[in-house]
Amino acid sequence: MKIDNKRKYLSFLKFKRDFQKYGLEKVRSYELILHWLNNRLSRSQFLVLSGVIVGCSAGLAGVILKTLVHHIHNFITTKVHFEYQILFYVVFPFLGIVLTTSIVLTLFKGQDRKGIGAILYEIAQNSSIVSSVKMYSQIVQSAITVGLGGSAGLESPIAVTGAAIGSNFAQTYRLSYKERTLLLAAGATAGIASAFNAPIAGIMFAFEILLTGVVFTDFIPLVVAAVCGSLLSRILLQEDILFRFYTREPFNYKNVPYYLILGIATGLYARYFVIVSQKVEHFIKGLNMSRLRKAMFGGAVLSLLCVLFPPLFGEGYDTVKAFTNGNTHSIIENSFFRYFEIKEWTVIIFLVLVCLLKAFATSFTIFSGGNGGNFAPSLFAGGTVGYLFALICQHLGFSDVPVTNLVLVGMAGAMSGVLYAPLTAIFLIAESSFGYDLFIPLMIVSIMSYLIAKWFSPISPELKSLADQGKIFTNKHDKNLLFSLKTEDFIDRFSETVNENASIADLFELVKDGTKNIFGVVDDAKTLRGILTIDDVRPFLFSDTDTSASIIKIMKAPPAIIHQEDKPLEILQIFDDTGVWNLPVVDQNNKFVGFISKSSILMSYRQLLKDYSD
Repeated sequence: MKIDNKRKYLSFLKFKRDFQKYGLEKVRSYELILHWLNNRLSRSQFLVLSGVIVGCSAGLAGVILKTLVHHIHNFITTKVHFEYQILFYVVFPFLGIVLTTSIVLTLFKGQDRKGIGAILYEIAQNSSIVSSVKMYSQIVQSAITVGLGGSAGLESPIAVTGAAIGSNFAQTYRLSYKERTLLLAAGATAGIASAFNAPIAGIMFAFEILLTGVVFTDFIPLVVAAVCGSLLSRILLQEDILFRFYTREPFNYKNVPYYLILGIATGLYARYFVIVSQKVEHFIKGLNMSRLRKAMFGGAVLSLLCVLFPPLFGEGYDTVKAFTNGNTHSIIENSFFRYFEIKEWTVIIFLVLVCLLKAFATSFTIFSGGNGGNFAPSLFAGGTVGYLFALICQHLGFSDVPVTNLVLVGMAGAMSGVLYAPLTAIFLIAESSFGYDLFIPLMIVSIMSYLIAKWFSPISPELKSLADQGKIFTNKHDKNLLFSLKTEDFIDRFSETVNENASIADLFELVKDGTKNIFGVVDDAKTLRGILTIDDVRPFLFSDTDTSASIIKIMKAPPAIIHQEDKPLEILQIFDDTGVWNLPVVDQNNKFVGFISKSSILMSYRQLLKDYSD
């Protein structure tokens, strides 16, 4: 045993010397140990260890953010009388968006890409390399936005934070693209698991939205990360902060018609929510204002909505819990509706307005400069729709309406339709309510809502802007791999050129002394005029044709021209359409840059695919 320990120690010292030889003397001790373990453990073993570390880190980040926002909300909503709450609703939501925008502009240099689309962008466009700044920037921004009343959720920022933690961990230990993507997803998984204390939902989130084609051996780090994040949440978070619902009714097959109707209702509401979000985003982008003024405008709109309808303040989970506990009157008593006689129609009108305005409150929060996501808003809205539907059924005289169950499955339905993630929604509510016997109604409502959403739009609206810009594909994983390639890497900038006024004899000398078989013909300003290949020159090599003539007579127009901003997938499509293997590349001024080869793109793609599959 002593000999084995001595060998391990000597091996550790050798690894340290090797590390210092590459100029990394300032490496931290724990990093040195992990590097050493990376060289001693098998790939699967190190990935499991990585899953534990990333999961605990991302879970802890989620716990800190949830706790911070919870205490801010408690201070604003429960420590003062209604009259002072009105003043707070006027000031704090406005202040939250303006402060977030100011911090983004000053501390983070205006970089405010947020939401789940930000994670997919990094996977597809940046080889799963996420800036280290995002390990804390999302926490700071979302804590200010949501903590001070922004009508958005913390789950998306937590997921982005976890993804950044996983990506930077993988970068530190020089892991491959596949492993980096896996740990990025593990961090996001742990973040979602800690936010909801729902590990299975976190895993489903990774499979549905972030990853495709994951093999069984890669499943383990995700599970480990989800368990670690969920355990930290369960251990450290107070009971009132946890996303938990203890009141529900047993499933009765006779209530299936309620769930069928609710599935349609949540699907249509999800589409309404998406349309409002898109309209508000377009409206705010079209405003001829600075980003700070847009934040002030959006903050003012949000403050007005929160004053009129306090349930729109913050995430809204307390309101949904009040629905499941039958404590609706306390919600209305904290609004201006307290001055009306509270009857059934009063509650119904109030909830209808809350449902309709939630989409506006969330959209103005996110698009005017705040930081948050659609997880919490979709759950809040779905729970409200479910409770509203239950009240209407009771008002119409139906008996034994499963009110609590309709609230719970309504949450899953709206989330499924807004985020295009039915499995995540199903397991999230099942885990959060201990309602595994509700799987049938959860599946009915979630799938119906998802199908309605897909009928209106085949891809998630949150990703639509990225897809429209050609920055990401959401249907095939191999296309996302292809989009991680950069056009700049395939341009042959040492391509040979010949002036359009040169003679055929001059071209002979270029062919004689050069190594290329294709040439760009340019004018004096280096503007592309045409191309020539060896095949075009060959007829003149062994003939008596006059070679003093200008090459303009034999040059030809290229079948197509590539621009520097074109994407690899677009370029491959052009190659397929033209049937050639080499095409010229020009800049915005039509200046010749070089040639690009179809084979070079395909070889790089095959290598990337091999690295991902190994």
